[in-house]
Amino acid sequence: MFLRLRLFIIAVIPAVIILLGIYLSDRRDREPLKVLLFTYILGALTVIPSIIVEEILIAFNIFPGILGSLFNAFIVAGLTEEYFKRLAVLKYPYKTKFFDEKLDGIVYSVFVTMGFATVENIIYVAYRYTNNPFIGLYRGIFSVPAHAVFGVTMGYYLSLAKFDTDIDRKRKNMKRSLYMPVIMHGMFDFILMAEIPHLTIIFIPYVIFLWILNQRRLASFMYDSRSKIMSFRKEE
Repeated sequence: MFLRLRLFIIAVIPAVIILLGIYLSDRRDREPLKVLLFTYILGALTVIPSIIVEEILIAFNIFPGILGSLFNAFIVAGLTEEYFKRLAVLKYPYKTKFFDEKLDGIVYSVFVTMGFATVENIIYVAYRYTNNPFIGLYRGIFSVPAHAVFGVTMGYYLSLAKFDTDIDRKRKNMKRSLYMPVIMHGMFDFILMAEIPHLTIIFIPYVIFLWILNQRRLASFMYDSRSKIMSFRKEE
């Protein structure tokens, strides 16, 4: 009982820390807590269709070796999970009146991805790999933050699409909001699934690269948000 509770807490903490960080980063025009909470719950619920579709796709994976790993990484995990997470953003927060600046795309996308990552982490840490004392640490350092990074990328392109008046650019960024997180997610999983020693060497540099890239995206939208608020104050 107490072991399960301890594992549950370990599984939840990484997502809570990330959510708190992204919430506090939106200092100028924070989103309503009830909207964020519902967005988070929607993200958690995307685990259900993701598991169903993944199980179906796994049954169709007849590819041997590296090809099988590519299929599992990019199609089974990457495409399926990012599709449903993106769908959750598009169905609710994207349509609300509160999605009124570029930073909001990142905030809402990260809340969805952390909802998904919370449930996934509970499954892995508290139920599937309870005998592995390091699984919580590994997933807390790499897997859960990786979902957040994919969410930043998704939200970045969704915001570019939402606030662009050019139809062609809007369509391109809507497509990028799906396939860019899929590529990042797929590469992350493939490095681990392929079991190629020389490939695993680039895992840490790849994770660092993702963090730097998406930190810049977050910083640029935070600057836009700050500039927007300052312009409003000048007008007043």
